[in-house]
Amino acid sequence: MSSKALNKENSSQEIFFEVELPKMAFITNFSMEIDGQVYVGEVKEKESAKEQYEKAVSSGKTAGLVKASGRKMEKFSVSVNIAAQSSVSFILIYEELLQRTLGSYEILIRVKVEQPVQEFQIEADIYEPQGIAFVEASATFLTNELIPLIEKTVTDTKAHISFSPTVEQQQKCPGCKGSLINGDFIIKYDVKRATSLGEVQAVNGYFVHFFSPPDLARVPKNVVYVIDTSGSMHGAKIEQTRESMVAILQDLHEEDHFGILLFERKISYWKDYLTKATKRNVSDAIDYVKKIQDSGSTNINSAILDAVSLLKKERKEKKVPERSMDMIFLLTDGMPNSGVTSPQLIQQNVFSAIGGIMSLFCLGFGNDVDYSFLDVMCRQNKGVARRIFEGSDAAIQLKGFYEEVSSPLLLEVDLRYSENTDFLTKTHYSQLFNGSEIVVAGQLKENDVENFLVEVFAHGSEENFVAQGKASVTDWQTVYPEKGYIFGDFIERMWAYLTIQQQLENSALSTKEERGNIEAKALNLSLKYNFVTPLTSLVVTKPENENGADRSFIADKLTESQRQQAERHMDLLAAVDGDPHFMIELPDKNDALCFNINDKPGTIFSLVRDPKSGFVVNGQIISKKKVALDGNVNTYFGRFGITHQNLGVRLDVSIQDISVFYNDKQVKLLWSDATSLRDANMELKLVKNCSLTVTLRHSVKFRVIRHTKVWKRRHDHQDYLGFYTLDSQHLSASVHGLLGQFYRGVVFELTDLRPGEGQEKLDATMYVKGQRLNVTRHWQKDFNKDVKNGESIACWFVDNEGRGLIDGTASDYTVSDLFTAI
Repeated sequence: MSSKALNKENSSQEIFFEVELPKMAFITNFSMEIDGQVYVGEVKEKESAKEQYEKAVSSGKTAGLVKASGRKMEKFSVSVNIAAQSSVSFILIYEELLQRTLGSYEILIRVKVEQPVQEFQIEADIYEPQGIAFVEASATFLTNELIPLIEKTVTDTKAHISFSPTVEQQQKCPGCKGSLINGDFIIKYDVKRATSLGEVQAVNGYFVHFFSPPDLARVPKNVVYVIDTSGSMHGAKIEQTRESMVAILQDLHEEDHFGILLFERKISYWKDYLTKATKRNVSDAIDYVKKIQDSGSTNINSAILDAVSLLKKERKEKKVPERSMDMIFLLTDGMPNSGVTSPQLIQQNVFSAIGGIMSLFCLGFGNDVDYSFLDVMCRQNKGVARRIFEGSDAAIQLKGFYEEVSSPLLLEVDLRYSENTDFLTKTHYSQLFNGSEIVVAGQLKENDVENFLVEVFAHGSEENFVAQGKASVTDWQTVYPEKGYIFGDFIERMWAYLTIQQQLENSALSTKEERGNIEAKALNLSLKYNFVTPLTSLVVTKPENENGADRSFIADKLTESQRQQAERHMDLLAAVDGDPHFMIELPDKNDALCFNINDKPGTIFSLVRDPKSGFVVNGQIISKKKVALDGNVNTYFGRFGITHQNLGVRLDVSIQDISVFYNDKQVKLLWSDATSLRDANMELKLVKNCSLTVTLRHSVKFRVIRHTKVWKRRHDHQDYLGFYTLDSQHLSASVHGLLGQFYRGVVFELTDLRPGEGQEKLDATMYVKGQRLNVTRHWQKDFNKDVKNGESIACWFVDNEGRGLIDGTASDYTVSDLFTAI
């Protein structure tokens, strides 16, 4: 992916390069060319890059370059300062092994063009010596005028697809600045499959074997659907579960057997035996799932073990076909909080119960689910896990994953190769599903393709599958001699990619001692082949700025757990306002948590502290001017001390004025001012008698709001402050404080929703941080978007000064000085 930009201005400008790439891809190269000088990214061991990274982060001069972007993609972004009338070229190269799913390969290119550009081009060349069966190209942003611009040329073994709209064709309307080019460009294709042995390709002493024989009959399955109906499934989740289960049941074949198990704290069955998937039985099951209701806590351990027992009983009593596949589909949205709650113990129990004789597939619904727990548990038991993202299409996602794994063609597939091969990737697979394929790569001793033998043994629907013989090996250099510069080490790199992927998967299933050895091998391959993997980092050194500061940037590969963690706090808002109300808004859950803390006037609380960057926010309590008749003293925050040690920035914000210390100078502002300040590390905007918004470069963004509450009848008023965190994603994982501890998100589950004592109040039981709390539905005001009137936000209120929700007690967060960290 490449981009070129010219700065036509008479002053230097910050130029951005931002692209999205598939999450399964490995970045292999990145470079920038500025005025003839080329800056090339270097792949380093993550640990050795860490010190350089933390030094750069702490100086505020850098940030991680890779972020999660949606369900399938990762966003790579970098910026560089370009002198007047100068240009910059960016080039990013990534490699990905396309996964065959539901009968096709998919190439996904995400494009987002902010404004029409002089030259925009997408080109794809497909080379498949086996022969191309079909090619389709489409895009989510296509209009009737853009459709004819997709050009496609297909021969037997090659295909070329291009899309190159002019500036006028990119425009939303004549003369408009906005661009239509915003979305996904998708290419789908498949290859011809003629032999039962599959296809073997070789280049320079390495081979790859693609195995997906045609015309296989499906193996009957015996499946137990294990569905979470706990209280956290309330609302859209349970509706979408019902909808997807109807479609899934309708897809069963008559030779299949199935059961349905619902679980919360207790387990309930549709029937205590497996049922043959006749039309009548499927219809009855659909009527049953349409009535599913949610309540209670989450007992995952008992649910899976009961499903295992049911399948074992049916198998023992010979009520299912001998040649059939036993499988469990678990759908859950939460964390285990009833019965056995330790993820490790549940994994051990399930692994012991299944004993390698059936497969477990898990669908983790939403962002609170412990995906890594499900992922390991499934891979321990011949299955896979998949995250289901909350949204209007969740039912489609559920059904889509089910379709991928619901039609087994072969079981216990063993692939064996002649003695002239070595360093093979994985050669045993528990299943081959309809529309997928198995890929094995390895080294050929002495580049001997003439004596390459393949044997495949597996269990089929009616008899054992056996395919063996001398494979016909395609030499890429012979078929495509003009493309030697591309394909010279093509299969060797594919072998390395597969090996690294499988080693990383195996490390998650290994003991601590084994994990170190496995990861060391994966690291060596990652460095040798210049792959950015979870064990390596891409270090990009940009031109020095005027200050000669460190301009190193780091790009890391995200794991699925890191993606989930990032999504949890993306758009999270943590704030304190009012007298004082603490509020944690969680957009991914469409929910919020809140609690109050009251203390004596003059008490100073630690709101945020990040030891890595030195970012600290402390707040001091003030009291209402007039004491209430009942003797209660209303308190508020009246002063904030905000420090960023590494950037050399300090703010003292009170209800009277604002003092800003930066670049060895002090500026005093009054709330009656309307002004802005900006330097390399800080941007500050003051709205008159209203709000102060501060952005600290590559660190944090926050807003302080000044309120004046007036009681007209009492001829009284009160000035006080609110603090809102707008962007905290660049702070370290060590960040803490009354607000800071929530910056990485908070996982909780609600059960037992019930009428509360107050009028129109709702109570519930909340499981959070290993605690069981009683919470009540409250309304709090969020003044971030509407400073004058505020927006009423529904939140779950935790009593007793947040005890159980916050770490420790409120008194643990008191500090002696406004500019002192704990």
